[in-house]
Amino acid sequence: MSLHTDVDSGLQETTGVLREERLPYQANTSGLGARLRDVFRRTYDLGFTCFGGPPVHFQIFHRKFVDGLGKTPWIDEETYQELFAISQALPGPASTKMLFAIAQIHAGLIPAFFVFLLWTFPGAVAMYGLSLGVKRINDTLPDPVYALLSGINAAIVGIIALAAVQLARKAITDKLTRILVFLGGCSALCYNAIWYLPVLVLLGGLVAVAWDCVLQLWFRTWQLRRRRKTSDVPEATPEIEKTPSPQGEVPGHIHAEDSRHLSRSSLAPKSTSDVATLTRSVVDQTLRPSSNEIPPHAISVKLGIVIIIAFFVVFTALMAARGALHTIPTLVSLFNNMFLAGTIIFGGGPVVIPLLRDYVVEPGWVSPRDFLLGLAIIQAMPGPNFNFAVYLGAMTVARSTSPSIPTAIGAIIASLGIFTPGLWILIGFQSIWRPLRKRREVSCFLRGVNAVAVGFVFTAVYRLWEIGYLSAENSKGISLGQDPWWLVVASGSFSAVEWFFVPPPVAILVGGVAGLGWWGVGTS
Repeated sequence: MSLHTDVDSGLQETTGVLREERLPYQANTSGLGARLRDVFRRTYDLGFTCFGGPPVHFQIFHRKFVDGLGKTPWIDEETYQELFAISQALPGPASTKMLFAIAQIHAGLIPAFFVFLLWTFPGAVAMYGLSLGVKRINDTLPDPVYALLSGINAAIVGIIALAAVQLARKAITDKLTRILVFLGGCSALCYNAIWYLPVLVLLGGLVAVAWDCVLQLWFRTWQLRRRRKTSDVPEATPEIEKTPSPQGEVPGHIHAEDSRHLSRSSLAPKSTSDVATLTRSVVDQTLRPSSNEIPPHAISVKLGIVIIIAFFVVFTALMAARGALHTIPTLVSLFNNMFLAGTIIFGGGPVVIPLLRDYVVEPGWVSPRDFLLGLAIIQAMPGPNFNFAVYLGAMTVARSTSPSIPTAIGAIIASLGIFTPGLWILIGFQSIWRPLRKRREVSCFLRGVNAVAVGFVFTAVYRLWEIGYLSAENSKGISLGQDPWWLVVASGSFSAVEWFFVPPPVAILVGGVAGLGWWGVGTS
């Protein structure tokens, strides 16, 4: 087989692989009604089936909107990785921001808000219903309920651990990202503060920029200079073997055809895998959309800057009122606290829990027992963990001195307060992201942010493990390591989802049943 045939077959093979990996995707530019129907068909079930928190949500979004699952993808792998890094680098609920951004890129701003409502509504209704029931229960729950909640927590730990491993497979591409994932997870384990996680995210991005854009460039320049100095030294010319020449030819002469053949051979790939490597880059550039194209649903840069400035004006006004006023109505204080929490929280649901405890338990709005009960339930609820604010808002109004205010008002105010900052900043940042993403420094920065954020997911596994075991004597939660059975449940949910493709909701329910079985055996 000739070299040209190898190259052609390699090109066809690689093109086929890339076409299989990169299915055609494009934004929906139809009328508003058609776009709303489109996003409804693809996202209506997410609010009911996305269990396990942000780490699991990211994997579900990848399968649904990048792989397509037999349908047209909404975004490509590169855009997904960029949005994942952005959702971690900006404050607010990580998975909610990512879903909102995907829907906005595909169908526009109004359909994105529609997807947000579909995403949050089921879990919000469930948490509000929980608040109505918690008001009527005793201070101590029955032992089977504690066992059920502990089993659910153990199963969720296994699923989040699996999500962390799967995200790491995509984020760890070289030694630098391996180091950043390791250091990000270890650093978040050792210390926890409001300002700490944003600083780690920033440092991870800066380290990636320094390594990719400064140190590696310097090293390559140094290597090039060394090669040039070495090439200046005269080398011995290899003696051409004199073979018997055909009639009328000078010994040692090389045919022009042979010369062309040698030239092609010296420059050509040595194997089919090398052919695939070279042709992959060519085809990749052909199939990738041009970065100069303006997305049909993009927001102008000027409008985006205005949106960002308006946010900081509102945030400054709210914080000034928070410090200046001594007596503030409970509902206003509730919105203020939730707005502040949604602004300064990086990393999503696992990070928001300890901060919200300071904002609602310390003022006396929610009792410690009610807070921990809601915390255990939200881990088993589908949708965003920020729906925990719905429960806390309703419980705040229920314990207030104004019984005439419906608890639903508190739930709505708390939900608006905690979700608004992240979406507000995201909408403004999406407009300036288009020109920024063309710069190599920005892509390197997001690579570092992405790796550190994956490290935070491993931290979330440990933190939930340490408070997952609930009992009447330990209603604040203790380590699941107190009983080996919970490790069995966690590893079982990990294995079932990873190797046997059991849906995460089923694995969580089985974990709850396993908790009840543990209680039944222990009391028999």
